[in-house]
Amino acid sequence: MDLCVYFEKIIRHFDKHHKYIIGADLRRLSIKAVMLIIKANNVKNKLSLLFELKDILEEISILIRICKEVKAFHSFKSFEVSVRLLGNMIRQCQGWIKSQK
Repeated sequence: MDLCVYFEKIIRHFDKHHKYIIGADLRRLSIKAVMLIIKANNVKNKLSLLFELKDILEEISILIRICKEVKAFHSFKSFEVSVRLLGNMIRQCQGWIKSQK
């Protein structure tokens, strides 16, 4: 949830072009990730949802790197916090997958 909320805050500072193209994808994917986490918490067989979550987190990672390259972030700190929050989610997802196997 922290990553999703953080994206909402920083995307406001993107210029118009990046806000509506890359920012929309970041918003959509981060919300989808939160929804998958909620679904995975409520089902017995979590593995397929967790692999889907892992794919979405990788897509978010690529978008964050693209944002950095096209200088969409208002500051380097925004990039840094985004990467840290995403890294935490990826580690949690990998641990969850490992515990389900």
